Amino acid sequence: MSGIRLIVGLGNPGPDYEKTRHNAGFWLVDELCWQFKGNWRSEGKFHGDVARVSIDGQDVWLLKPMTYMNLSGQAVLALAQFYKILPDEILVVHDELDLAPGVARFKQGGGHGGHNGLKDIASRLSSPAFWRLRLGIGHPGDKKEVANFVLKKPRAEEQQALDEAILASLRELPRAVAGKMAEAMKTLHTEAK
Repeated sequence: MSGIRLIVGLGNPGPDYEKTRHNAGFWLVDELCWQFKGNWRSEGKFHGDVARVSIDGQDVWLLKPMTYMNLSGQAVLALAQFYKILPDEILVVHDELDLAPGVARFKQGGGHGGHNGLKDIASRLSSPAFWRLRLGIGHPGDKKEVANFVLKKPRAEEQQALDEAILASLRELPRAVAGKMAEAMKTLHTEAK
């Protein structure tokens, strides 16, 4: 398998959304950028904040779309086309309702499960074959409450569990970037549960 050349964190821009569950993807790529001494810069042509880091000798682009969640694919497509990055070389980090806080899972392809960010990315790339890193945020229990739930701050114990899942995920990202996704999945799926 080829390695990962682009890691996209999903979220919504602005201070109102900064600490909401829907921004879990932003939290992870911010930490990744900091760990690998990258610097974010706003890039109009990529509709987002972009950083370039070296992870174990491999250059990787980091992207935080600033288009709001429902139009995330606009930023992903622009950067992927410009740098000729294929869908299976992209890892999208996002909040996941179907996993409990503290659980993190890698997955390639599949549906969008009602997640508008994933839906837009798959549509614009004309492929669902990109990798996902699903960060569990739990489910409010009622479908009608989902929109409200994802735009609220996690409770303290949920935040702690999410932070631990992010740290466990960050430990496996160098393997994922190197194309050793099976190893990364095995360790993460055992650790972050």
